[in-house]
Amino acid sequence: MKKYLFIFKSEVMSDMQYVFNTFVGFIGYFILLFILFNLYSYLYTDSSEIINGYTMNQMIWYVIVTEILWTVLSGKRLCRKISNDVKSGNIAYNMNKPYSYIGYALFGYLGEIFIKAITYVVLAAIMGFIFLGSFPNLSIMSILAVLLTGVLATVISIMFIITIGLLSFYIEDSGPIYWVYSKLILVLGTIFPIEYFPIGVQKVLSYSPIYVVSYGPAKLFVDFSFDTFKNIFIYQLIYLLIAYLLASFIYKKGVKKLNVNGG
Repeated sequence: MKKYLFIFKSEVMSDMQYVFNTFVGFIGYFILLFILFNLYSYLYTDSSEIINGYTMNQMIWYVIVTEILWTVLSGKRLCRKISNDVKSGNIAYNMNKPYSYIGYALFGYLGEIFIKAITYVVLAAIMGFIFLGSFPNLSIMSILAVLLTGVLATVISIMFIITIGLLSFYIEDSGPIYWVYSKLILVLGTIFPIEYFPIGVQKVLSYSPIYVVSYGPAKLFVDFSFDTFKNIFIYQLIYLLIAYLLASFIYKKGVKKLNVNGG
């Protein structure tokens, strides 16, 4: 475990040299939220009005949380790096290291986004308070529960990105697959909660990765209940196991294919 923590620490230290880029990147996030804030202000004639179970304040805080998860975890760069490692043969170099390539990619990317995540959380909280004048009513325990599901959502998302990147063992470019995955998360799990979709679609989404990587933490933040937390937490553990097994299966099969072909 120490070697993975070292990888994480190294990436954090490296990323601290580019903190200014993070603040510049937040401008795009701010513009998007400003547009959505005005959109929901238009949709809600009264801030206390409830639409599909959400007040205007809850809806905006929901989008603030999901946009943080989606923006911070933009994995295009990670997916491309893994794809390039596979296509260039550089992954063979990492195979001889005393650590798992999947673990290396996971903790490396966690370190890469650590400063960005903290920066976005703080700035988004300030921005949300300025827009709305209040925070959701959360206890210390519920805040810890939200943070736990947020961390698990982050790890699960990265594992899925790694899995998509490893598909480069079998296809020329895994980038288009990541693009589709990313846009599905954006459209179906970021801009609107699951409750905004038709009943049939809601049932599908409640069993999909969207439920655990986007909807879950945001739902708990704006409308916490222990039963909802328990349900989301169990689903996250299941999806974490699925994502890990899937990434490991694709990696092992890919490495075997590489060895057979003399790569």
